[in-house]
Amino acid sequence: MLIERRQLLLATAFPTIASAASAQTTGPVSAENRDHIVQFHSEGLGLRPKEYGRLLLSIAEKPGIKFDDYSRGGVVAELEERMAKLLGKETAVFMPTGTLANHLAVRVLAGNRRRVLLQYESHLYNDSGDCAQQLSGLTLVPLAPTGLMFSLDDVVSEIERVKGGRVPGEIGAISIESPVRRGGHRVVDFSDMQTICDYARNQGIGLHLDGARLLPACAFTGIAPATYAALFGTVMVSLWKYLNAPSGAILAGPRRLLDNLYHVRRMFGGGMHNAWPDAAVALHYLDGFVDRYERAVAVATELFRMLAAHPRCRLNHPPGATVSADLKVLGANAGSLPGRLRNHAIEIPGARVTTAEGADFALVINESLLRRPAVEIIGAFAQALG
Repeated sequence: MLIERRQLLLATAFPTIASAASAQTTGPVSAENRDHIVQFHSEGLGLRPKEYGRLLLSIAEKPGIKFDDYSRGGVVAELEERMAKLLGKETAVFMPTGTLANHLAVRVLAGNRRRVLLQYESHLYNDSGDCAQQLSGLTLVPLAPTGLMFSLDDVVSEIERVKGGRVPGEIGAISIESPVRRGGHRVVDFSDMQTICDYARNQGIGLHLDGARLLPACAFTGIAPATYAALFGTVMVSLWKYLNAPSGAILAGPRRLLDNLYHVRRMFGGGMHNAWPDAAVALHYLDGFVDRYERAVAVATELFRMLAAHPRCRLNHPPGATVSADLKVLGANAGSLPGRLRNHAIEIPGARVTTAEGADFALVINESLLRRPAVEIIGAFAQALG
């Protein structure tokens, strides 16, 4: 059987890499000082309460952090302005959750045309407690029940079906989630989105992008956030998943739709008295985020190459995948891999499935990969795998 040259080089290098890693063994992780920890649990840094406390204190000591008033003004307004510029939109509104941001986006886009098309596997359809149906009287119509994304033919077919009903109806909005969490964090093909969005605009149908994970996805696709956002009327971006805010999201779009949306936000109980901690932390990590995350992806790419070449590993990070990868480790002791990595101050989640054959793990990419040299991280995995 032929072996690719790169895989052969990596395979022969495993003993050397593992030996180098043994010198870096750090012992148990201190609960007080986690600045050197590399973790694969979350999309953000996974800050603990004491870490948040120290971070907020350091941010608050800097000049220019101003209080907001019921999520308006102060540092919240500064974040809204920065995010609107990043996404190429006229304005932006802070929301306490992505769920509320998605809900209010399709609500304002649909107007009196109450049907909304979206992916069957989308967060808004599956994980939001039927908020759009229960609270805004919208009819969510899920498409593509067996795939990542619906096609233009699916959209046209549904529009024609609704028009031809005994009581004719109209589609008011289309929501697209990308990356799709329930689809292994894979991105929707940009050209497919472009085709559907061009058609929808010509039909006068509102367009919303659930881009909760948009900024990390851009590091994989090479497409700028504003280029994605330009296809849509509104776009939602998470503040807590990878910008490490305690909570929150940003909804960006045109002024005619969003200028007075804070009234509706309050109506739904989302006018938090003070949102400055969320905004200040998000702003802190927004500076230089794209560059840092691209460097973290480069480290992860090298690690994944090593794991894919390792005889005990089967790595799945297919085209279109972004922040997460699936790792199967073969061998009777595979389930103890997290414990062995912990000796190197590297944390991975426990095995999702453990059998006599091996164990399955999920690895999530984040900025903590930049805390240590790439060769040290790769070496730790090599030694832990044996």
